[in-house]
Amino acid sequence: MGISKSGRTKAPEAAKVTLRKFAEDFRGQMIPFDSKFSYFFAGVTLHEEDVREYLEDPIKALPPNVLEALPRMAVLFVPYLERSLGKEPPGEGDYISTARAEGANAIWASRLDRADQSVLAFAVQEPNLSDIHYYFYQGIADLIGRRVGEPVEEEYATLLREELKANVHGEVDEGSWNLKQELIESEAPTTRRSKVFLEYLRQSYVDTLTLYLHGICCDIDVEPGPRQLPSRPLRKRLELLADVYPPPKDYAVFPDEG
Repeated sequence: MGISKSGRTKAPEAAKVTLRKFAEDFRGQMIPFDSKFSYFFAGVTLHEEDVREYLEDPIKALPPNVLEALPRMAVLFVPYLERSLGKEPPGEGDYISTARAEGANAIWASRLDRADQSVLAFAVQEPNLSDIHYYFYQGIADLIGRRVGEPVEEEYATLLREELKANVHGEVDEGSWNLKQELIESEAPTTRRSKVFLEYLRQSYVDTLTLYLHGICCDIDVEPGPRQLPSRPLRKRLELLADVYPPPKDYAVFPDEG
C-alpha cells in the first residue's frame, strides 16, 4: 500500500494475470485429485472441508460415463476473475485478479480448453457454494454437449420439436431462452437442421444437462417463473438424460426415487 503526496492512502492496484499464463506457470504444481482431475488454489485459503465441498462432492456425483468422456481436467480456485475485453475465444483472455473487476467485467467462472486438458477456474471470494457447483456443472455440461452422439442429439431434438409444436413456453436457463425466442421469431422450420435450430438445440441440451448434473449432486429447487419450462416437459428431458447418463450408485435423480 502506498501514500500519495497529499497524504491520503492509495489503494493498491490489482495484480492480475491471464488464465492461460497462470495455468501454464502453475501446471507443475497442480494437486492430483484422481486420474482425471487435479486442482490448485492461489490467493485464497481453502481448508479440507472446502476441498470436499467444492471439488470432491460434485465430482463424486458425476455419472460414470460423463466422467469417462471428459478430457483431463484442471480446476483452479482463485480470488477473482475478470472478463477479457478483446475478441479472444472464451477463456483465452480472461484474467485472474486479486481484486473484483467493475460491473459486467467481473465473472465467477471461466474455462480454457487446451490440447491436453480443460481448465476450469472459479472465483471464490464472493459466490456461494451453490453458485460454484452450478458453474462447475455448466462447464462439464458444455464439454459433454459438444461430444454428444447423433442418436442422443436426435432424441433430444425430437423432444424440442414436440415442445415447439405444442407451443410450450419457457426454457431452463437464459442462454437457451434467448435462442428459443430467436428461433420462434425467425419462423425457421424445426423439421430440418437449420442453423438457428441447431444453435438452440445445443444450448438447450447444455442448459438442461447442467440442471440434471447439479440435481444429482445437490438438493436444488427449480423456481417457477415466467421464463421457466413447465414441469412435465422438463421431466421428460431429465428422464432422457437419466437414461443416457445414469447417476452413480446410491444417487437419485428425482425426489420420488430417494
